[in-house]
Amino acid sequence: MSVEDGGSPGLGRPRKARWTLMLLLSTAMYGAHAPLLALCHVNGRVPFRPSSAVLLTELTKLLLCAFSLLVGWQAWPQGAPPWRQAAPFALSALLYGANNNLVIYLQRYMDPSTYQVLSNLKIGSTALFYCLCLRHRLSARQGLALLLLMAAGACYAAGGLQDPGNTLPGPPSAAAAGPMPLHITPLGLLLLILYCLISGLSSVYTELLMKRQRLPLALQNLFLYTFGVLLNLGLHAGGGPGPGLLEGFSGWAALVVLSQALNGLLMSAVMKHGSSITRLFVVSCSLVVNAVLSAALLRLQLTAAFFLATLLIGLAVRLYYGSR
Repeated sequence: MSVEDGGSPGLGRPRKARWTLMLLLSTAMYGAHAPLLALCHVNGRVPFRPSSAVLLTELTKLLLCAFSLLVGWQAWPQGAPPWRQAAPFALSALLYGANNNLVIYLQRYMDPSTYQVLSNLKIGSTALFYCLCLRHRLSARQGLALLLLMAAGACYAAGGLQDPGNTLPGPPSAAAAGPMPLHITPLGLLLLILYCLISGLSSVYTELLMKRQRLPLALQNLFLYTFGVLLNLGLHAGGGPGPGLLEGFSGWAALVVLSQALNGLLMSAVMKHGSSITRLFVVSCSLVVNAVLSAALLRLQLTAAFFLATLLIGLAVRLYYGSR
């Protein structure tokens, strides 16, 4: 199975083992994100500004990339610095920034359960752009696998976890806040479609850039995260009065920032040496990690919907990566 197909690199057993370990680590970090955020809560609320966490995460990624180049873990390209090749990464940073902010605005036009279920449409949009921009054709078997991933995500979002003291359907966070009827406005539907399209485009566009440029991954990340820091710095400064940059941060919050920074670097390696489709499977598989950690740390109950979602993810992995 080739890297381009989203599988494991076929360059020997040690390389394949490292690739598998990287995917497992990324899955674990994705899955741990929400439980770690929940552990940061003080009196039921996150005590720091979300924009602070995003900015610090981007800054951490930038510093780690610069450090890897300085110590020689990845060689600097010969000749003059290829600064012209940095410009396309500004669009990547802009797309990611727009998507992160759309997530916030979407909550105004629909309930959390509807968002969690319908946001799985980004799997389909990613596959669409993957075929159009990278000119990869998906077989019927692979297409069915991606449909199963979408169904698994919707199934989990609709009720994979439940607060033992709550009998309301849907995500625990939504239930804890009180019953909210399922709803979505016409504008909310348009914004959700835009969110899914930008999500797919940002992933595939970044993959295309990283594969076409013959530059070290750390240098490409340096370009991307420089624009990311500048963009998020502007968003943080323009967000109005609020807590300071580090105000409200705890050890759990620092762990959130560090894990997300490391996971971002791992995902960039997946983009360069794997594919956006591989990333979709990592994110979907992380639902299992998220549920298990939520049950262990937050004492939430696993429901039948969780086990159904796990089964669907397993079938999807088998269909996409199994022998064809």
